[in-house]
Amino acid sequence: MSFSICLFGVRFKNPVWVASGTFGYGLEALELYDVSQLGAVVTKGLSLRPRMGNEPGRIAETPCGMLNSIGLQNPGVEEFLKKIYPQIKHLDTHFIANVFGETEEEYLEVCMALESAEKVVAYELNVSCPNVKKGGLAFGHDIKTLGSLVNRIKGRVKKPVLVKLSPNTGDVVPFGKVCVENGADGLVAINTIVGMRIDIKKRKPILSTVKGGLSGPAILPIALRMVWELYQALGDKVPIIGVGGIFDTNSALEHILAGASAIQVGTANFFDPLSPIRIVEGIAQYMKEQGMEHFEKLIGGAHGEENVDRCSC
Repeated sequence: MSFSICLFGVRFKNPVWVASGTFGYGLEALELYDVSQLGAVVTKGLSLRPRMGNEPGRIAETPCGMLNSIGLQNPGVEEFLKKIYPQIKHLDTHFIANVFGETEEEYLEVCMALESAEKVVAYELNVSCPNVKKGGLAFGHDIKTLGSLVNRIKGRVKKPVLVKLSPNTGDVVPFGKVCVENGADGLVAINTIVGMRIDIKKRKPILSTVKGGLSGPAILPIALRMVWELYQALGDKVPIIGVGGIFDTNSALEHILAGASAIQVGTANFFDPLSPIRIVEGIAQYMKEQGMEHFEKLIGGAHGEENVDRCSC
């Protein structure tokens, strides 16, 4: 039984990854399990300069999920390379750097700084960040701006570029298409959904920023719908990485059958830290029960089509 998968020229030992912002830089989990059991670790977002993040409160619990407004707090790419990277480069799994900036130049500078870091095999662009040159509109909410960003980065870097799409645009397919047209090697669907909560005793929003990003099992149906639509439109052109609402083997398999070539476990890391390992084991058991020898045969299986080999190695 083959559980590995080759995407955008990189072979992953399995399709179970952990999502940015929910797993730090891979070091925190070492007390719980060997992270080499994971297909990949997507780092907490990295910016050109250090960011302090937003004022508390920054997290609010919701039914079947959570809201966060951390504000992309991180030490900056230079500090990451000096102090964190030396601690993770010996770990036997791939790392994908989640990258963001306030301008195209900042995105590019972060990626270029990471080009020599061999352990980082790809970049995941967080395009839900405000473009200061466009009046604060998120990169991922304007098709032309998004296309320009992807095109510029692909023209300079050697490593694969993935784009983490925002679900807050409504129809995600046109945004996925413009990424592919400008050279994106993969699409990540989806980022968090904008929401809020109110403290009825204080009569004010719980989050200091009023609104935050909703994640967790509550968003599974929305994420699945967007993975499905992207696969229908682009499945033969680019790998889709499913993220959103995944907390067990069944929810992971739903993403894969909808068209995801790999999945990312996010919010579940907070309430069930061992969930990624259980999902690795669960998918392997499902394949055994179904008599499937190759994982690729599962991808997009709910579309009722004969699956093709999308291996790019």
